[in-house]
Amino acid sequence: MNNERYSTFFKAMMTGLFVGIIDTVICLIFNLTYRNETGYLPSSLINVSSLIFMVNLLLLIIGIIFFFFLRMSSRGDVLFGIVVAVVTVWLVWKTAGLTRFGDPKLDSGFRGLLGGIIVILGASAMCIPFLYRSRRFVEAVI
Repeated sequence: MNNERYSTFFKAMMTGLFVGIIDTVICLIFNLTYRNETGYLPSSLINVSSLIFMVNLLLLIIGIIFFFFLRMSSRGDVLFGIVVAVVTVWLVWKTAGLTRFGDPKLDSGFRGLLGGIIVILGASAMCIPFLYRSRRFVEAVI
């Protein structure tokens, strides 16, 4: 199959969507495992439905942002990876100081759950350029 038959926008968007679908499963498994291991129960913000909807939507948008990085520079994929890494580290740092409930045990549980999801999303977003450039991925998935 000819790799050039897809537009840059389509490939970037579909790569983000594919990563989002895979990430949804990973985040759901992490959510279940984390809650079973720590006993953290509140689920008003991070629950199954919000993970399914938001992870897919967020990575689809990140795929579109990746397209703009590609358009902005010839080395947009490298710049994108750097920006994603910096934003991920910054979000994890901000999460570490978050107070949501006022109860130290619940706050610690929430910070761990949210921080883990942020790390998963950040690591997966950094994979978008590699999958985008992979001829095998384009032929088999897109």
